[in-house]
Amino acid sequence: MPQVMEFKLPDLGEGLTEAEIVRWLVAVGDVVEVDQPVVEVETAKAMVEVPCPYGGVVTARFGEEGTELPVGAPLITVAVGAGSEPEPAAVAESSGSGNVLVGYGTDHSRPTRRKRVARPGAMAAAAVAAPVAAVAAVAAPAPAPAAPAQASGPVPVISPLVRKLARDNGVDLRALRGSGPEGLILRADVEAALRAPAPAAQAAAAPVAAPEGATRIPLKGLRGAVAEKLSRSRREIPEATCWVDADATELMAARAAMNAAAGPKISVLALLARICTAALARYPELNSTVDLAANEIVRLPSVHLGFAAQTERGLVVPVVRDAQSRSPESLSAEFGRLTELARTGKLAPADLTGGTFTLNNYGVFGVDGSTPIINHPEAAMLGVGRIVDKPWVHEGQLAVRKVVQLSLTFDHRVCDGGAAGGFLRYVADCVESPAVLLRSL
Repeated sequence: MPQVMEFKLPDLGEGLTEAEIVRWLVAVGDVVEVDQPVVEVETAKAMVEVPCPYGGVVTARFGEEGTELPVGAPLITVAVGAGSEPEPAAVAESSGSGNVLVGYGTDHSRPTRRKRVARPGAMAAAAVAAPVAAVAAVAAPAPAPAAPAQASGPVPVISPLVRKLARDNGVDLRALRGSGPEGLILRADVEAALRAPAPAAQAAAAPVAAPEGATRIPLKGLRGAVAEKLSRSRREIPEATCWVDADATELMAARAAMNAAAGPKISVLALLARICTAALARYPELNSTVDLAANEIVRLPSVHLGFAAQTERGLVVPVVRDAQSRSPESLSAEFGRLTELARTGKLAPADLTGGTFTLNNYGVFGVDGSTPIINHPEAAMLGVGRIVDKPWVHEGQLAVRKVVQLSLTFDHRVCDGGAAGGFLRYVADCVESPAVLLRSL
């Protein structure tokens, strides 16, 4: 007799607690194989195709397209042992399910695999901790200084219902001390926090009165994640901005010479990224993050360079890993690959996390300058305006040159103005005279 297995919405990683069903890829009665994608969901970070760890016949689907489900909610049921020789879940896991999701499948890069917890309505043990440098697109509000919050790692809560209760009521799980085994946060802990009197400054805001005909747009999904992240950045980071105009004529001439030679074309963004990594090698304090719980500045060994990309879903920041070890050609190729994935909505959550420094080319919007908000928990962001012909004094003579405005927004806790100014001046010098960069290569 077939065994009916229930597949629940897995933990997609990086603290995500819900996802919206965008498109079903299977129908009731379809035969599915192990690791076959069954549904496309949208998280606060990316569009994700969710693979099922069971093989068999789909007997039920839960949720219509457009429905938002919490992690741990049922997605489909599969009759294992029916149809064309599907693999049962136990066999699929032991034989190496290729698509690894938290709580399902296997991962041969680790010596041991995680075990599923047989608990109704709950997922497997808490998600793998992200490094303190990881950029999470959905972040919990900052813990109060006196709260018993954790420095890093996953919040000790398993139940998605507890997460949802906390999220719906604005309770910061990281500020709670769990009463369960090994500090596990239970529903009773969240309810106790809700009963506690809240300071007047933190009282829930009353709904804004809107005139008739006004349109209300829910702050959820990517837009909600961006709103929360930008708000957290402004709450926590004492930022400052400095800027300088630079003559980019020689940089543009160097790029034209490179692209005239044989080989792949190199973008302006790639050259600016290479200049950034050289500048960060000189001023490593800007490639860091602040650990509030430990009261420490954490300088990071690698540059994982984020870059702002505008898409139909909104602004996203894909991350180029180990940018400091890439050539302009490699950087250009990676920017192109990630930009295309962003435009088609196929970026994985891993492509949007872990950044340590962001390069923001807002010049593509036809503007000269900006004071961008730092991509929390990073320490700095370099902004680049449009490159435009302007009158400029060159070698003692007034001439028309290609001028760009560069701005650096930085966390004043990690460095003083001298380091920030030195970084920006070095970037400007490399833009004005690319030969300066050769000294760092």
